[in-house]
Amino acid sequence: MKMFPKLTLSDAQLIMQACERKAEEMGVDMCIAITDDGGNMLQFKRMDNGRVTSIDIAMGKSFTASAARKSTRAYGEISRVDGPAFGINTSNQGRFSIVAGGLPIFVDGQIVGGVGCSSGTPDQDEEVARAGLDAFQASLKSDKLHALHAVRRANASMGCID
Repeated sequence: MKMFPKLTLSDAQLIMQACERKAEEMGVDMCIAITDDGGNMLQFKRMDNGRVTSIDIAMGKSFTASAARKSTRAYGEISRVDGPAFGINTSNQGRFSIVAGGLPIFVDGQIVGGVGCSSGTPDQDEEVARAGLDAFQASLKSDKLHALHAVRRANASMGCID
């Protein structure tokens, strides 16, 4: 049996909040989608002025990033007419996205999900997605540090040397 980390709803909420803050800071209302490792929706939000046409695009970006384990920008670069992945955007019932704004989420080298944003330019979309990913990674580092300190305190209370 293989054991691996899973993205929780709390994780998705943390990512969503960071994405929203970044979008507000940029002055661009976004559609933001967060999926699990299989591309299944965990959380979605359309900010007040997020484009209705961006709903499916954000979902597709998040699906692609998590299910294909690569950024949508990277797929866009290799799916040009002369590229090795030309036409890949027609796969998966058209859900596969090749426009920047979708980023995979990894924990300890394992895919746990994806975040996809749409309503701005592709660069703005990716910047908002990156803010969510960065906040999640920072929370993981903080959690690991707290766990390490707890182990050290427990060892010290038992007279164990670190």
